[in-house]
Order: sequence, then C-alpha cells, then structure tokens
Amino acid sequence: MKKSLNRQAQAQFDVQLRHRINAGRVAVKEQMAFFGRQFGQVASEWKEDDTRVTFADFAISENLFAALRRDFAQDDYCSEEASPLDEVLDLEADFAWVIDPVDGTNNFALGFPVCAISLALLHQGVPVYGFVYDYSTQALLEGGAGFGVLRNQKKVNRDRMAADAQTMLGLHFPMDGDLLDRLKSLLEKYRVRCLGSGALSAAYVATGYLTGVVDFRVKVWDIAAAYALCAGAGVSFEFLEESPFPLKCFHPQADFCPYLAGTEAFCAELNAVLRTE
Repeated sequence: MKKSLNRQAQAQFDVQLRHRINAGRVAVKEQMAFFGRQFGQVASEWKEDDTRVTFADFAISENLFAALRRDFAQDDYCSEEASPLDEVLDLEADFAWVIDPVDGTNNFALGFPVCAISLALLHQGVPVYGFVYDYSTQALLEGGAGFGVLRNQKKVNRDRMAADAQTMLGLHFPMDGDLLDRLKSLLEKYRVRCLGSGALSAAYVATGYLTGVVDFRVKVWDIAAAYALCAGAGVSFEFLEESPFPLKCFHPQADFCPYLAGTEAFCAELNAVLRTE
C-alpha cells in the first residue's frame, strides 16, 4: 500500500512539474519579441549597486509572472526587479519561480547581443528546471536533472562539442587581486571568455561551449536556471561558500553566491588553485 501511495505521489508530482515546464516555455517565448524590440533601444538607469536596470527588466518580470500566475497562483514568484528593495519573501509554496528578466543588462542596453532571459523553476527550494533565452543565438536553452539539455527543444550533443572544443574558462571581472593571483596558472594555460552575462556563462558550460566557469559576483537569480541546466548536462556545479539552495527566502539585495562549474577534471583543477590556503 505504501509503495502504491509513493507511486501515486510521484505520478502527481510529474504531472505538476511537466505542466509548469510547458507553461514556463510558453511564457518565455512570449517575451522574446519584446526583448528584441527593446534591445539596444531602451533607456537605462543605474542602481545603487552600480548595475543597470531598464524598463524591459520590469516589463518582462511582470508579463512573465502574470502569465504563470494564471495557472499557478499558489506558487512563489521571485524577481530582482519585481520586489521592493527592503522586502524579504519567505518561500512557502512547493514550487517557486526565480527570474532574471534581462541577464547581461549592460550588454542589452548598449546593443551588444550577449544577453538573456533566465527563468528557473524550483521545487522545495532547489532548481529542477531552467530556461535561458540566449539572444545572441536566438536559441531557447532548457533542461534539468532527468531531462538533459535542449536547444529549441532538441537535445544538445554536449559530448561532441566538449571533445572538439579547446579548453576555455569563463570568468567575470572585476575580481579580487588575491583570487586573480590564484588563477594565474590557469590564465597562462587556457583561453578565457568574459561574456558579461552570468546566466549565459553557466549555461555555456551545460552546452559545452565552455569547459568550466568560476564567478564570484553572481546572485541567485543569475544562476538558478543555469544550475538546473548543468544538472541536466551532468556537469559539476559547486558553490565556493554556502549554497543558496534550498532557497528558503528571497531578497532583491541578496549576497553573492560564488561558484565553479564544469567538467569533473576541470573543477578539480579549479578547486586545487582556489581552495589552497
């Protein structure tokens, strides 16, 4: 009887999850045209943390969440731009959505196409599925553990891409001088990419464009969707300090959550230089 109940509960969860995945995909796709129209055209302002924000950030958050709330009113909704700066949202629902409506806002505002929409679906505080709309390639990346990684709903052959690619490390600057010194041996050895989009840097590890990435300046909304993508790809994703997951509360002024991700061998190499006392 217990096994039957467990199977029934699992079947019910699977239905709830797939329903949300399908709705999330539709909701992101509905914002793509608007994202493109605003790209390089929208006015921007500077926030207190020295990052840009645009009208598009607020509009995409509101539109996307409004679409999802029609079917999932009971879920929690978390956006850097949709919450008052002093509001802490306790996550009490089984499912939560975390969005970065324009990841790489500086690139977006300046008309440099390396930018994205990032939407993560969390279950009990842990990302189980992610969507990253890569504006530079017009591709919707999505996936999670047990689902693999898809590009425009077709499976990504990451093994072939990773095998063919030269070893490339994704970084984000500015960076503390001590950390830069620790990474010096790798910088002298490998090619480096600095994209200006935290979501895309981590997502590109999942797709095989990058061998690995280390980023000390991301926040939970930057990497929640890509975290799920990396789980779908079966690549390592390690937080260098306390993990933000399971996410129990959301604050638009949350602390950074530095991490590294990549192939097992490359993560071991990163750990060897970063965790040396």
